[in-house]
Amino acid sequence: MDWLKITIAAALVAMFFYLLPSAKRMVKNAPKGSSKDWMSFIVPLALVALVVIVLVSMV
Repeated sequence: MDWLKITIAAALVAMFFYLLPSAKRMVKNAPKGSSKDWMSFIVPLALVALVVIVLVSMV
């Protein structure tokens, strides 16, 4: 490995540990979703997955 890859890997690890406390705090204080909120997420996701499956099967 050259020095550039080592430096980038070290920077990514440092960024991960720098952002970890903020991410933990955001997850802890995030609002909880209701059943209606989850359905409004799952239905479009399922439709997109269905369209992708149809398009792949047409190839």
